[in-house]
Amino acid sequence: MSKRLESKYKINRRLGVNLWGRAKSPVNRREYGPGQHGQRRKQKPSDFSIQLMAKQKLKGYYGNISEKQFRKYYDEAVRRKGDTSENLIGLLERRLDAVVYRLKFAITPFAARQFISHGHVTVNGKKVNIPSYLVKEGDVIEVREKSKHLAIVLDSVQTGERDTPEYVEVDHRQMKGTFLRTPVLSDVPYPVQMEPNLVVEFYSR
Repeated sequence: MSKRLESKYKINRRLGVNLWGRAKSPVNRREYGPGQHGQRRKQKPSDFSIQLMAKQKLKGYYGNISEKQFRKYYDEAVRRKGDTSENLIGLLERRLDAVVYRLKFAITPFAARQFISHGHVTVNGKKVNIPSYLVKEGDVIEVREKSKHLAIVLDSVQTGERDTPEYVEVDHRQMKGTFLRTPVLSDVPYPVQMEPNLVVEFYSR
């Protein structure tokens, strides 16, 4: 188990938000940060710290992506035509682990990453075990036949914590879904406010 997976709820407490909107989040009970200094009075944040927090929230939401990988997404978003912050969100939502999470085949982005790494998912009929694989519009994502009755999948599909967004289409009886289109920020059902424009400002300093 990776350290990122073990500390997923520490991310919530460090950032002071319930990133995934889960009832089990410790932020629901303790809004202060982890550790012995977690309850210190907070000072007025600087512009830098506000931008850094926005970056950490976005990275954390997608399974605490590494800084190196996250910077690559930013660089690609800058290279593409259009609004950089919207491009960044589009790239993050095209990650296979994000799509598996949106289709409700996994209960958290961390679980989606592990589920893919263990070979339980196909894209257009071919097994893909790379969580960062970028799906394209029209790609069909399916849970492999031998994995369709796993308890972790069935529990996730039945959870009422969240709905599937409009940019994916899913048939939970067949455990198959389609990535219909790349979303914009306003399409994405984040439980907390995300500010990719501040992330762009952070990297543009």
